[in-house]
Amino acid sequence: MAKRSKTKKRLWWLRLKHLTHATWRRSTSFYRRHNILRRLSYGLGGLLTVILLLAIIFHPVDHKIKRIGASFSVKYAGELGVDWQPAFQALLDDIGVKHVRLMSYWDMHEPQDDQYDWFALDWQMDEAAKRGAQVSLAVGLRQPRWPECHFPDWAKRLPREEWHPKLMDYLTAVVKRYQNHPALVSYQLENEALNDWFGECFVHERDKLKADLTKEFELIKQLDTKHKVVMSLSDQHGIPAGEPTPDIYGYSVYRVVYNQQIAKGYFIYPTPIWYHRLRAWVIDVLKNRPILIHELQLEPWGPAPTPQLSIPEQDKSMSPTQMYKNVDFGRQIGLDEAYLWGAEWWYWRKVVLGDSDPWVAAKDIVRQINTGQEFVVPED
Repeated sequence: MAKRSKTKKRLWWLRLKHLTHATWRRSTSFYRRHNILRRLSYGLGGLLTVILLLAIIFHPVDHKIKRIGASFSVKYAGELGVDWQPAFQALLDDIGVKHVRLMSYWDMHEPQDDQYDWFALDWQMDEAAKRGAQVSLAVGLRQPRWPECHFPDWAKRLPREEWHPKLMDYLTAVVKRYQNHPALVSYQLENEALNDWFGECFVHERDKLKADLTKEFELIKQLDTKHKVVMSLSDQHGIPAGEPTPDIYGYSVYRVVYNQQIAKGYFIYPTPIWYHRLRAWVIDVLKNRPILIHELQLEPWGPAPTPQLSIPEQDKSMSPTQMYKNVDFGRQIGLDEAYLWGAEWWYWRKVVLGDSDPWVAAKDIVRQINTGQEFVVPED
């Protein structure tokens, strides 16, 4: 009886297969004989594709960043010559930021092999927790701010086969130390991990990078099942086609930058709003994951390091008015969450250069978004 049933199913499948092939042959033969109809069908298909893309790009979105945060780097504050502790407290208390991205630089917190110094990161995490602020903690070798890859001196001398296991040990130490901290909300693993054009990194073998990235991701998930892992894409380009697949994707949004190779001066980054919307849609279709803006430019990008630029030169790429424009641009992309980039600069310009305009602008931007009011961009 069972054998007869299998035979019937096989006959049914063969008939269906034959019918499908016959239909395909007839349809292709029909289109070969009717050239005009073939062209019309291709044109109709192309038109429908264009309509779909236009619907994605121009569909109404909620122009409201619902969660606004800021990145903060102890290292960069020190490079600007400001005291990082009052700078961080002012970011929380005066600006009113409730979401922060902090760094767990390998070279800072493991200055000697297997010898840890957690003071700066413990202090920041605790200060955030006191105020009810949430922390997305950058982890791994590649983290925000120059030189991007933050190797300890003792690890630079080791071959990859030796230093990466050491990095895994450090990553384990970071996760175990902070996984139960009340301020922790997520990890951000390997900032722009596959970006091979920016930073002082000597680990650009792509296949090895991807393999190591997967190991690091799996390690975090094994150690901490409660917190989400964010992974950022390389600069403003790229689509995540491979693995690992994190809980959240992030990409950066920069607007006015100085470029010596192409423009020989300042130019507006050629990635319009529709491009960012389309990119977010593609990521959602491919990976079914939410997306955030992990760096929304709110500091200058000039022809020299910022401390060497005059205020008028800084304002060419980031005036207070441009700060509002950049945030409004980010809002129109339609993503729920964004981290502002430049908090150390706002503070430096206020306390070192005596110009509080960027600080006041940042404070008003955060206030407008936190209160949910209609976003207002002041006139030039």
